[in-house]
Amino acid sequence: MELKIAVLAGDGIGPEISAVGVDVLTAVCEKFGHKVHYEYAPCGADAIDRVGDPFPEDTYQVCKNSDAVLFSAVGDPKYDNDPTARVRPEQGLLAMRKRLGLYANIRPVQTFKCLLHLSPLRADLVEGADFLCIRELTGGMYFGEKYQDNDKAWDTNYYTRPEIERILRVAFEYARRRRHHLTVVDKANVLASSRLWRQIAQEMAPQWPDVTTDYMFVDNAAMKMIQQPGFFDVIVTENTFGDILTDEGSVISGSMGLLPSASTGDSTPVFEPIHGSWPQAKGQNIANPLAQVLSVAMLLEHFDLREEGALVRRAVDASLDACVRTPEIQVPGGAHYGTREVGQWLVNYIRG
Repeated sequence: MELKIAVLAGDGIGPEISAVGVDVLTAVCEKFGHKVHYEYAPCGADAIDRVGDPFPEDTYQVCKNSDAVLFSAVGDPKYDNDPTARVRPEQGLLAMRKRLGLYANIRPVQTFKCLLHLSPLRADLVEGADFLCIRELTGGMYFGEKYQDNDKAWDTNYYTRPEIERILRVAFEYARRRRHHLTVVDKANVLASSRLWRQIAQEMAPQWPDVTTDYMFVDNAAMKMIQQPGFFDVIVTENTFGDILTDEGSVISGSMGLLPSASTGDSTPVFEPIHGSWPQAKGQNIANPLAQVLSVAMLLEHFDLREEGALVRRAVDASLDACVRTPEIQVPGGAHYGTREVGQWLVNYIRG
């Protein structure tokens, strides 16, 4: 197979973990005889500094004309700390999702046996937890009509039937490929938009008779995720609820540096770690690259390169078991490995 990959390293630790992701993808493709071509493009604060736009037209064209995007992170304190800034790095991420039609964000949440002690929850609660959060990504309050003055403000949680149907279809299909259990999360007791979500989900559920579908208010789902994370298989929800729940779910594993994600839809899919740009660690060679590497595994699996993706996952598991880890997940007294060193170890493992 021949793949053309757009690489958007972004800000903060982005360039460091991006380099590891590219090295791992290159090593896997070489081992299995695939050809991969990379094209690099700026985004986020880096792009604002260069051209004044967090997702420039040139970057969009690079993404649009690629088979997939390997994305890292955006964000910079000089914009975070300036409430008057009209152009922000995160606007580039939203623009990328909207322009590429990436309506489905897929975030796996899993635990690693050797890291259960790092979870804020008891090991007996999180052991074996393995679920998928599917978040609608281009509708709802983030993209609805907004207004603000000195005395009032509003955000419109706007959804249409086609938007809801297409994300539910994605969720039902993932549930069919996993453990056949789908939980639709809403706030149908209060919100009209949620009542439409639930109505449409109930209409569609009979098309997947092999999937058990249940419905849960978002506040109950947040509580259940902490009390019994093993209950869930696939969760699907709207944009705002999904943003909150996926971050809550991410800490179950013990580190946000361990979890990847994919955003798919009408155009080029994007694969990225769920964590932010961690600007305080920029250039220090301490950032955990494993979420970026697991994003590479998701990218390979998206193109049905199952064996290749499985090798990347085995390499990650082996590195954790061998305590080849960056400082925030290293065992007490363990050897020091930086971002680059972990990356090189993974590449050597893949090459055999």
